[in-house]
Amino acid sequence: MKNTVVVGAQFGDEGKAKITDILASKADLIVRFQGGCNAGHTVVADGVKYKFHVIPSGILYEGKTCFIGAGVVLYPASFKAELEDMIANGLSREKIEKSLKISPLAHITMPYHIDLDGIQEEKFGKNKIGTTKKGIGPTYTDKYARQGIRIEDLFDEELLSKKVDIILERKNLELKNLWGLKTYTKEEIMAELASYKELFEPFVCHNWQELLLDFKKNKTILFEGAQGVLLDVDYGTYPYVTSSNPIAGGAGIGAGVGPLAIEEAVGIFKAYITRVGEGPFVTELTDEIGENIRIIGGEFGTTTGRPRRCGWFDGVIARYSALVGGLSTVALTKLDVFDSFEEIKVCTAYKNKKTGEITKYYPTNVQTHDDYEPVYKTYKGWLTDTTKCKSFDELPTLAKEYIAELENIIGLPISIVSVGPDRCQTFFR
Repeated sequence: MKNTVVVGAQFGDEGKAKITDILASKADLIVRFQGGCNAGHTVVADGVKYKFHVIPSGILYEGKTCFIGAGVVLYPASFKAELEDMIANGLSREKIEKSLKISPLAHITMPYHIDLDGIQEEKFGKNKIGTTKKGIGPTYTDKYARQGIRIEDLFDEELLSKKVDIILERKNLELKNLWGLKTYTKEEIMAELASYKELFEPFVCHNWQELLLDFKKNKTILFEGAQGVLLDVDYGTYPYVTSSNPIAGGAGIGAGVGPLAIEEAVGIFKAYITRVGEGPFVTELTDEIGENIRIIGGEFGTTTGRPRRCGWFDGVIARYSALVGGLSTVALTKLDVFDSFEEIKVCTAYKNKKTGEITKYYPTNVQTHDDYEPVYKTYKGWLTDTTKCKSFDELPTLAKEYIAELENIIGLPISIVSVGPDRCQTFFR
């Protein structure tokens, strides 16, 4: 296998973890390169359901190294809960400690980041972003404001103490004077940080440079992202976006290997499209059809449990994702959700309701999205159970035709097809 990055090609929740899990079996190093515990990935292996947030899903395999890169932000409470959940599901702590490595350059989500995320969503009211309130945005804000705390800071108490003095003075002013929130004492923060050191110490990879150099020379690397292209802070539906770069171009930065290490970029698309939280959604279905997709597809957020907004496949978004996401091939998930549908629609273009103009190019100014309506092409449903198909040839003819149409719209080959939640319900072309 080539060095490969897995990219969510819609609004996230496309089934990246399952595809990553399958590709991880062929890789030596699996790197999570951005995002935080606001992402939720579910993998079903041998009938057991594992829920991942920041730990790479390759952890389920023997003999793999999993690396959480510098581009990731870590919320200690969530990381601890994820560890405990994996152990409860049968993974030994010894195996996890042997396989999992964390970059000392990764930033830590602090208690005040959680406070700020919550109050900002509350105060913004109808203008809220729709975050998971996990402190991700404020953590990245402090990272780029150069007042963040990194994993490596935990291991020098004297320097950490000086850093906390500087950060806490600024942060308490913000908490109290801007938002009317409670402030933190230095003793409280230092005690929290001491517990974080104990939590992360078995996993911190202080020799990460040596590790990455070795794998770049001799091994295969799989880069795992979170969220999706349309949530990218630069290319997504700004401001309804995440705080990092889920596109393929972000992988080299977040992992620490540079762009030349990436040889393949797999874009993950659902056979339809979903979104959690606020923001524009041109093909959203608020009727019975949308509800059917939600129920059949089990479209509820892994992290929050929120119902996902559902809609027909959006070809305008798909072409845009292929471009800015840097995709080279496609994995199509949840094809089986349409097994009982008599007809299926695909958005091929947008129509401006004011001018009548048709566009196949994605309008990046989301403030104008209310002016657009989808232009649909309708396809016949295959009305056949696909969940037991083991190859592309076994799919119903109409399902093959649907896949071919999506390939034409996206402009890329669909090389992986998923027809159910389990590993065995996925095949390569």
